[in-house]
Amino acid sequence: MSTTLTPILTKFWDDPQSWTLETYEKNDGYKALTKALATDPADLVQMTKDSGLRGRGGAGFPTGMKWGFLPPPDGGPRYLVVNADESEPGTCKDIPLMMAAPQFLIEGCVITSYAIGCNHAFIYLRGEVVHVYRRLMRAVEEAYAAGHLGKNIHGSGFDLDITVHAGAGAYICGEETALLDSLEGRRGQPRLKPPFPAVAGLYARPTVVNNVESIASVPPILLHGSDWFGDMGTEKSQGFGIFSLSGHVKNPGQYEAPLGITLRELLEMAGGMRDPEKQLKFWTPGGSSTPLFTAEHLDTPLDFESVAAAGSMLGTRALQIFDETTCVVRAVDRWTDFYKHESCGKCTPCREGTWWLKQILGRLEHGQGSEEDLDKLLDICDNILGRSFCALGDGATSPITSSIQYFREEYIAHLTEGHCPFDSRESTLFHKDRVTA
Repeated sequence: MSTTLTPILTKFWDDPQSWTLETYEKNDGYKALTKALATDPADLVQMTKDSGLRGRGGAGFPTGMKWGFLPPPDGGPRYLVVNADESEPGTCKDIPLMMAAPQFLIEGCVITSYAIGCNHAFIYLRGEVVHVYRRLMRAVEEAYAAGHLGKNIHGSGFDLDITVHAGAGAYICGEETALLDSLEGRRGQPRLKPPFPAVAGLYARPTVVNNVESIASVPPILLHGSDWFGDMGTEKSQGFGIFSLSGHVKNPGQYEAPLGITLRELLEMAGGMRDPEKQLKFWTPGGSSTPLFTAEHLDTPLDFESVAAAGSMLGTRALQIFDETTCVVRAVDRWTDFYKHESCGKCTPCREGTWWLKQILGRLEHGQGSEEDLDKLLDICDNILGRSFCALGDGATSPITSSIQYFREEYIAHLTEGHCPFDSRESTLFHKDRVTA
């Protein structure tokens, strides 16, 4: 397996005007669409299955299989909905992709819509990122003007409209059924499944919901072939992905590499730790909703199976790196603040559980409470995990249970000292001693 970077979706991000249609077409843009429109839609679905492309939004479900779940056409509409509601702490790959190269997503939408028989696609974007919303709207305008969207695309007789919808900023709307409710104008809360979106999704019609990076990966796969894509990555986690490195690294940013690369290799590419004298303490392999890893996991291959076998989830490949200056209790307390705030309140385990988790963690962070509180935290997490209406509750428990597993003595140190033993300024980038000319 190659462990070097594979700039495909990120290939021309450093171009002075990478987001324009002109730049995209200079880099083989819309050649895949021309090829797709001359291909039977069923063959496109099969090609996606053969490539091994798995959902890049976190769950890793096979993309082609999801397309194949749609029932046979019945004369009514069917929809493609792109989940661009990137909201989790540390997750930052889809927004830079839409900012730097939005035409990848738009071409992917057209090809996918043609493959599944959709004539109206929706991109649900997080509303706070107004600059990305404007750029995406402009990219859609350019695609319409060039004949890549609208009626009779490329003279094929295929019609497609794309609607870019800005959400109101709720993390829960990243859950596919809550996203659909929000898109329909209702409060964003998860739906009971079944029925699944493939059978009754948007407006109760068959719907495919895919992540931005999943759809953006479709044009390169069609252009170069499923074998080309399958040759990258591992046997069961094929292809490339964008790894987002943030935190205590010298050069944080987006690193596009084959699945199966290790954090040790990515850290080397990123220039190492921010302060070479400080050791890596803990990190997240897939965002704040995935169980923590430590330095002992530096050589764990970052693919779906290996990360799961090591006790976490690959998720969105949001690698948040923390050195020894960071208080793990404080970090987990801050994440739990987020999950408590973002719980939609529909189910009791998540609504009540996240509130209680925050109360106990807040006490522990300030050196109050007792060691029994650790067991109480684990008990509450056990009552949330697998019992909440959607995965938000499950995700809220992950950093807590894993931090107690690896750093129980640090929790106890807060209690024995009666306060947090860390100086929170030490872990910040703008600490006065770190400012250099």
